[in-house]
Amino acid sequence: MATLTPFRIDIPQAELDDLQSRLTLTRWADQIPGSGDSYGVSVDRVRHLVDYWRTGFDWRAVESKINAHPQFTTEIDGQTVHFLHVKSARDNAFPLILSHGWPGTFVEFLDIVDPLSAAGFDLVIPSVPGYGFSGPTKESGWDNTRIAKAWAELMSRLGYSRYGAVGNDGGAQISAELGRVDAEHVAGVHVSQVYSFPSGDPAELTDLTEDEQQSLATLEWFAQNKMSFNILQAQQPQTLAHAISDSPTGLVGWNAQLLGPDLDDEFVLTNIAIHWFTNTAGSAIRQYFENAKAQQPSEPTTVPLALCGSTGDFHGIRRFADRDHKAIVSWRTHDVPTHYLHHSAPELIAGEITAFFAAYR
Repeated sequence: MATLTPFRIDIPQAELDDLQSRLTLTRWADQIPGSGDSYGVSVDRVRHLVDYWRTGFDWRAVESKINAHPQFTTEIDGQTVHFLHVKSARDNAFPLILSHGWPGTFVEFLDIVDPLSAAGFDLVIPSVPGYGFSGPTKESGWDNTRIAKAWAELMSRLGYSRYGAVGNDGGAQISAELGRVDAEHVAGVHVSQVYSFPSGDPAELTDLTEDEQQSLATLEWFAQNKMSFNILQAQQPQTLAHAISDSPTGLVGWNAQLLGPDLDDEFVLTNIAIHWFTNTAGSAIRQYFENAKAQQPSEPTTVPLALCGSTGDFHGIRRFADRDHKAIVSWRTHDVPTHYLHHSAPELIAGEITAFFAAYR
C-alpha cells in the first residue's frame, strides 16, 4: 500500500494576520447607484462578506470542526491528494467516495458525514486535485477522467473493492466518469446534476415534459446571465488567477457569483478561505481549461445512476441524460432552491443516498 500520511489543518497565524491586513486595505470597486447585482456580484454583497470575514468569521473554529474528522494525504499520479476518511461504527459498512466541484470544496459534504456514517457508510471525501489541500496541480492534464482514475486508485489503496460514488456540481461529472473508468468496482453513482445537453437538433426539443421544460429554461437563463465564468476559466484561467490569488476581496467577488446569498455566510467563507489559505484559487479554475481541452467520452456509462436534484437548480434534462447514461434507475427532484443540497438539506439527501445504495451495497 502506498503511503497514507495523517493530516491536520493548521494555518499559521501570520497568514491569518496577513489576510486581515489585505481585507482592511481593500480598494472598493465602483458601482452605479441602485444597480444591485444587475452587473454582477454587487459591492454590497462583497462588503457584507468581507466585513464578516474580518470581524465575525472564526477560522480556528472551522479548523477544529474539520480536524475532528480523520484526514490524510497521499500521492497519486504525481499529485498530492488530501481526503477525509470517516469509518462507520456499524459492521459491514459500505464505502462511498464524495466529489465536490467549483467554487466549492470538500466541506460541502461535512453536514452529511454524521447521518451517512450512522446509516452504515464509510466515507472518503477528497479534495479535487488543484483545490485546497490537494493543490496546486503540478502539471497539465487533470481533467475529469484523470481525476476519476485517481479516485479509483485511492479507493483501491484504502482496500475497497466495491464502492459507490456521490457527487455535486463538477463532482457529479467526476462521479459519473468514475463509474465509467472503474465500472468493475463502482456499484452505483448518485449525483445532484446530470450534465447532458441538447445537440442543437430542434427535433430533440419537441414534446418536452414539464420537468424538462423547467430544467431547459433554467439552463438557458444561466447560459445567458452567468456563463461568463465558465468561458473565461475554460479559455484563460491564468489571466484571472493573478487577481484572485492576490486579493481576498477579489476572490470573494469572483466566487460569490455561485456561492450566493441563499447560502449561510459561514459556509460561503469556509469555502473561500480554503481557496485563499492554500493559494489554490488559480489552480482550481484550471480544471475548466483541462476539461475543455480533453477528449470527451464517446460511449454512455453503464453503472446504475441516480439523480437527486433541486427544482430551483439545473439538475438535468432526462431525455439527454438517457442518451449519455444507459442505467439511470432513479430521477428525483426536491423543492429546495439550492445548488448545494448536501449542505442545505443534509438529512433529505442523506436519506436519498441511503435508499439508493441499499440495493447495491
